[in-house]
Amino acid sequence: MHAADETSQPTQNPEEANSADPTQEVPGLDPWEELEAEAARWKEISLRTAAEIDNLRKRTAREREDAIRYANQRLLEELLPVVDNFEMGMQAASQDTSSMIYIGMDMVRRQLNEFLTSQGVEEIPATGNFDPKQHDAVAQEDCSAGEEGRILRVTRRGFKLRDRLLRPASVVVSKLPTPAEGGEA
Repeated sequence: MHAADETSQPTQNPEEANSADPTQEVPGLDPWEELEAEAARWKEISLRTAAEIDNLRKRTAREREDAIRYANQRLLEELLPVVDNFEMGMQAASQDTSSMIYIGMDMVRRQLNEFLTSQGVEEIPATGNFDPKQHDAVAQEDCSAGEEGRILRVTRRGFKLRDRLLRPASVVVSKLPTPAEGGEA
């Protein structure tokens, strides 16, 4: 009689009848099938939640590693102009390599290079062909010998921090002379 009472009672509130209450019985289904479907639904929800938590944990670990690996990036970027100016000073002092000023500056340069290397900073090679991912072309010059897009000289050294670009190398790139320019020479 108890089961008959449940099926014979009309729903008093129409909003309750339309709501998607997972505990509400669907007429015509076996109660065991209903329980199995409900268990399967909750199992799927728990698996998805576990996968989301795992992905969040992995992403957080990856972001933390990147934050540690690249923590000094801004400091190193600001240090690069100082390195450039120091190199210009070294070129001026190189006229007398036996002077104490040059010897002292050379010691500082070696220490500075060792520090940059220990921080994961590498100079970008500026030989061969122009690579827009690593080089910044500041000028083009006619060059009849060779191919177009070859690096002729470096105007400012470029650096990368591990696999990230700190500063592209500024380079002068070759271009083939136009036929009118080549015929007048």
